[in-house]
Amino acid sequence: MIVRRLKMYVRQYKTMIIVVFIVIILLILSVIGLMSLESFYRKMTLATMPVQFIMAGIHAGIFVFMYLTFMRGGFAKLDKAPIKGKDISITWKDVIGMHDAKQESGEIVQLIRDRAAVQKMGGNVIKGLLMLGPPGCGKTYLAKAIATEANMPFISMSGSEFVEVFVGVGASRVRKLFKKARDLAYGYGGCIIFIDEIDAIGRSRTFSFMGGQETNSTLNQVLAEMDGLKGKEDNIVVIGATNASEHHLDQALLRPGRFDRKIMITKPSQEDREELFKFYLNKVKAETGLNLGRLARRAVGKSPADIANIVKESALIASRHKKREIGLKEISEAFERVDLGIKYRLTVTPKEKEMTAYHESGHLITTFLKAPSKSVFKASIIPRKGALGVVWSPEKEELHSHSKEHLSSDVMISLGGYAAEKIKYGTTTSGVSSDFQKAMQIAHSMVWQLGMGESGLIGDYTVIPKEQLSEEVRTVMNKDTNAIISKCLKEIEEMLIEKRAILDRFAEELLKREELEYDEIIAIFAEYGEKETRAESETTSEEEKRWDSSA
Repeated sequence: MIVRRLKMYVRQYKTMIIVVFIVIILLILSVIGLMSLESFYRKMTLATMPVQFIMAGIHAGIFVFMYLTFMRGGFAKLDKAPIKGKDISITWKDVIGMHDAKQESGEIVQLIRDRAAVQKMGGNVIKGLLMLGPPGCGKTYLAKAIATEANMPFISMSGSEFVEVFVGVGASRVRKLFKKARDLAYGYGGCIIFIDEIDAIGRSRTFSFMGGQETNSTLNQVLAEMDGLKGKEDNIVVIGATNASEHHLDQALLRPGRFDRKIMITKPSQEDREELFKFYLNKVKAETGLNLGRLARRAVGKSPADIANIVKESALIASRHKKREIGLKEISEAFERVDLGIKYRLTVTPKEKEMTAYHESGHLITTFLKAPSKSVFKASIIPRKGALGVVWSPEKEELHSHSKEHLSSDVMISLGGYAAEKIKYGTTTSGVSSDFQKAMQIAHSMVWQLGMGESGLIGDYTVIPKEQLSEEVRTVMNKDTNAIISKCLKEIEEMLIEKRAILDRFAEELLKREELEYDEIIAIFAEYGEKETRAESETTSEEEKRWDSSA
């Protein structure tokens, strides 16, 4: 193994070794030559030598610049030092909240370790692994864990590092990357290349009579290099990660022999979120007895990075309040800050503030009465994220598909603010712009993609180019979209007129307090005989009631 390592270093730094050797020989010859000269000529030579060195350096710099620019496609230097697997120190135990992805990755590590046994059976060792999933879910973290468990050198790069203005630089960097990986595989028995955001170079190629783009040549080089990983010494695994959908990548990149193994990394489940809260809360000083299950249910749809950010934010809030431990109140405030944004004060007129109160009251009542899958945790008329008010209503439980009724309730929620303004003032404000946009997007998707229109047209019509759709079909689909909007608006208006007393009460309370918390909202509804419909997975323990009060 020592001999192989020495050979590896000679292969990697062969040019440098040759240059150093030549320089040493030239220095020895120069000293011998100077010693043979007479004293006068020796002094003259030594006096002019600094100027000669400076001129030689200038000439060499000009030559190197011209050579790299015009002969080698630009400065394609690869400043990526490999990291040994043992130095990464991220093991399976450190990978939290990714049970399925970790299990698949464990199989791949076993294949890498049993490379000799696989080849004896006539099989091929896996060469490409593609990780697909939303941002913040641990793709890079998992790749590092694979390198640690396989005990291999790890070279990490981003797809954007291959993209340059100069033609040929990306392809040259790909060649240098795989050459370095081959040297490391020769010395250490294997190497892992991790390319993050691989969609920067791996998206579908475009072809035209004007020639290909720079990214085309880079991708072509990646494809060629991965095809070349067939030698006995090339125990190289290329791991790619992307937030983009699989169909955005070039099909040649996904064919068997390249990135033919895929791992789908999704947002954590209820159980995974509990583990994540436990992991991150153990890193800070938190109160004992926190209900992790309840915290996990309040973090539906959150990524591991989001949960880490919530805990970090709650620690900052506790420090700001001069507290020694993180409690439910601090975690609740951290949830609000992450989801709703930071409060800021604007100078608004009394009329504008009152219209905002009625607008948010419309959203609040519609959510409470028409969307049993959501919990109304807060209503506020304090500006956040560019909006004059907000209603915070996260989902009670994970939903992986949405029924027609659920989508219709989302349309109603979006229209609730508009309907409340019309009922109270007979007019509306520009604050309904984003609400209309969301309502139209949902209704359009229901009709054009999901076959939920009244006309009975079934299919995803968005895949058909508009010019191939008849005017009659487009007219029918647009009528169906407008019918959903009109039907939802009519239902909301009738409900708000019927519940006018509740609408006025919530607007009055918001004008007085500016913010209403969960327990205050529930109490007001209870005064009028309205109760919240709870999800089946939720319980009403004392700890959860305490959370509700603090949330």
